[in-house]
Amino acid sequence: MNYTLRLLEGEIDTSMINASWTDESTGKLYNNVFGLGSPCSFPKNIEQGDDFYFLIDTSQKQQCAVCLAYYPSPPRKLSIKVVDK
Repeated sequence: MNYTLRLLEGEIDTSMINASWTDESTGKLYNNVFGLGSPCSFPKNIEQGDDFYFLIDTSQKQQCAVCLAYYPSPPRKLSIKVVDK
């Protein structure tokens, strides 16, 4: 559940995301990314590389068990809700 998400389009307060971040396990540099702050409600059918639309969701605090296995993710996290276009 240590997902890294990249903003492809739309407007967002840039202080909420990482302008650039390097994945320490691959050395790959990413721009406009953030870590997933809402792993409990993230749809299981979205896979790596998929594009989707979302809204920032601060309405509820996530209270679920997540795997503690470490994989690097950006330090800034956002809770989001996936929506239809």
